[in-house]
Amino acid sequence: MRYIAFLLLGSFRIWAAPPAAAVVHSSKDLDSLTQRLAAGKSRFGSKDFGRYPNHYTLLAERNSTGSSELHEHEADICFVISGEATLVSGGKIVKPHTRKAGEIRGASIEGGERQHVATGDVIHIPAGVPHQFLVSNGKPFSYFVVKVTGQ
Repeated sequence: MRYIAFLLLGSFRIWAAPPAAAVVHSSKDLDSLTQRLAAGKSRFGSKDFGRYPNHYTLLAERNSTGSSELHEHEADICFVISGEATLVSGGKIVKPHTRKAGEIRGASIEGGERQHVATGDVIHIPAGVPHQFLVSNGKPFSYFVVKVTGQ
């Protein structure tokens, strides 16, 4: 899976200037951090890894379904580390509200496409597409996210 991540990231011009060094998040480190996030007993936990000129990375852990969301200027590229969920994408956000500039949240999605996602899957959600992960209560779902911002 890490090989896919490096290939995918290599296809983007993601730094304005070359970075000083590569950043590696080992599977052991990600597993350990995922376990710590899950132990927090919250519905959602995340850890930001770094912010760059046009992208940032984070690890996310869900223990139940969260809100629907739409990022006006950010695409999400998700690498499922463990667990499974149903991804609902497209359609219309129900009860939308602006959480912060460029980010709309809601209760659910009406009319979206449902897709089963599981460990090892790679997901690309373009900017402007409503999406939501439906997660069974008590069944952790972990994923690494590269959020790519517009130019």
